[in-house]
Amino acid sequence: MKAEGIQAASWLLIALPLAGAAILLLGGRRTDRWGHLLGVTASAASFVVGVAMFAQMLGYDAEERRRTLHLWDFIDAGVVKVGADLLVDPLSISFVLLITGVGTLIHVYSIGYMAHDPDRRRFFAYLNLFVAAMLTLVLGGNYVITFLGWEGVGLASYLLIGFWQYKPTAATAAKKAFVVNRVGDLGFLTALMLMFAVFGTAGFDQILGTGAEHVGAAAKLSSGTATALGLLLLLGACGKSAQLPLQSWLLDAMEGPTPVSALIHAATMVTAGVYLIVRSAAIFEMSHTAQLVVTIVGAATLLAGAVIGCGKDDIKKALAGSTMSQIGYMHLAAGLGKTGYVFAIAHLIAHGFFKAGLFLGAGSVMHGMNDDVNMRHYGGLRKMMVLTWATFGLGYLAIIGFPFLSGWFTKDGIIEAAFEKGGTSGSILGACALIGAGITAYYMSRVMFMTFYGEKRWEEGVHPHESPKVMTVPLILLSFGSVFAGGFLVLGGFADFLAPVVGEPEHHEFKFITVPGIATFVLMVLGAGIAWRQYGARPVPTTAPKGSFVTVAARKDLYGDALNESLLMRPGQWLTRLAVWFDNRGVDGAVNGLAAGIGGTSGRVRRIQTGFVRSYALSMFFGAAVIVAALLAVNVS
Repeated sequence: MKAEGIQAASWLLIALPLAGAAILLLGGRRTDRWGHLLGVTASAASFVVGVAMFAQMLGYDAEERRRTLHLWDFIDAGVVKVGADLLVDPLSISFVLLITGVGTLIHVYSIGYMAHDPDRRRFFAYLNLFVAAMLTLVLGGNYVITFLGWEGVGLASYLLIGFWQYKPTAATAAKKAFVVNRVGDLGFLTALMLMFAVFGTAGFDQILGTGAEHVGAAAKLSSGTATALGLLLLLGACGKSAQLPLQSWLLDAMEGPTPVSALIHAATMVTAGVYLIVRSAAIFEMSHTAQLVVTIVGAATLLAGAVIGCGKDDIKKALAGSTMSQIGYMHLAAGLGKTGYVFAIAHLIAHGFFKAGLFLGAGSVMHGMNDDVNMRHYGGLRKMMVLTWATFGLGYLAIIGFPFLSGWFTKDGIIEAAFEKGGTSGSILGACALIGAGITAYYMSRVMFMTFYGEKRWEEGVHPHESPKVMTVPLILLSFGSVFAGGFLVLGGFADFLAPVVGEPEHHEFKFITVPGIATFVLMVLGAGIAWRQYGARPVPTTAPKGSFVTVAARKDLYGDALNESLLMRPGQWLTRLAVWFDNRGVDGAVNGLAAGIGGTSGRVRRIQTGFVRSYALSMFFGAAVIVAALLAVNVS
């Protein structure tokens, strides 16, 4: 890396995995033998570049850590000018390290997980493509380049979710994810159009400003315009981050290979919405309404995701509900403004470690259980899969907020920040976050006990065994992040590091003992205790009981699909059928009727032309008589 600045090599971050994807896709079958190694190398090389850039950034003063690299003019159409610009600052480099670091571990894990798949080379190409798109999203120097990465992530996720396209469920899940995300993308695209109409540009520097003071053009926005922009950006964020009401695609997306679940639904793609909101802080801070809606969406989603997680016997879908819930915590924090930005990003990074570890741990369990995902067929696996049990257990403790692990620092910080908002809204938001913490402890304990404890319940012919080292080593490394990442970020000056981008938080000193913290711990113990009583101390039936109304609703994703079908799908089908009927009977009917009328009339008129002279003479006689009668009538009058 040259001395002129950290931005000089930022293009390499995207180019390396993009080149890996291009070689693997264009090289065809000839790259099958070593394609997976190239995929891992491309991601790892991007991580090395990111670490070097981060190290160089730390050598700069805080105000010099924002650097932009202009590559070329992307759009030059009169007054509309958009550059292909990359922005490197504390916020984007934090995402770069998460995406490439955790992404590389997932690449390594995939070598073992996809070892027997005949299309493994194509799988690694899609992984590289996803990493490149995600890096474009977070490194974009303006909203247009960010939107390009946004759409690239949508494409790559479609390819990865539907990778096993011969399975109808996988193909349907990929299509569903793509369509639902298009709804959110429409919000982002409309926000882009509004930005050009209001600001004449989509550049971060011009709109958001170049410092934590947020003195760009957004600071002069009217409340109404800021609210409109904020809500449109939130709609885009809801799509990518699976927040209410655009959450329905997330659980179905578990049809993809497990490394996809870890990469897309734990560490990267679902965090894109949080990035967009925090990056656009200057816009949201101009509208209290937009910020309030962000917190409401986050609070509602964290509760909905937690309840859904309680009703799932599929281990991956239980974790998917957990992802939905944890991203809700991040949105809640991001909507709190300066008080919550740091905890939102800190929880995002910590979540990337422990949720990726949990998903990969679930994949390790599936690997040893002949791809069975039903936790009711597990039990007692801690003795057969010691490493998987230990690493999964650390991720479990981190996500439920066990003291001094990652989730304890970040989630407790969010809960406390919610209460510090004050007023009725602060109390309600804090209470929702508290209740969510208790439910999280319950459903994650349920997963832990059903999988690793109790009597063995696996079917005949299944022989559980530990995964190979290429899969367990990434689990071990991720478990270190599950334990230490949260404390390192919260206590290690992460707030000061992000301050040049999001501003100095009003209260960022973490307090080890607080009233909300004590309440969270009590609810955590209570939730875990109830789960132990139901699934640890008692035999677990191999078939799911009918359950209560809440359990049935949780199994059906709180009727989210039914709601979408009633409000959107069926009315859409009816409108389509009405349009087809109108086209057939209205448009085509009018055209066909006019043609038939002209044809019929011409046929009747044609009969007058008989070819007989006497007929023509008679018609001339009658014509002459009519003319004479008309002339006489005129003269008489």
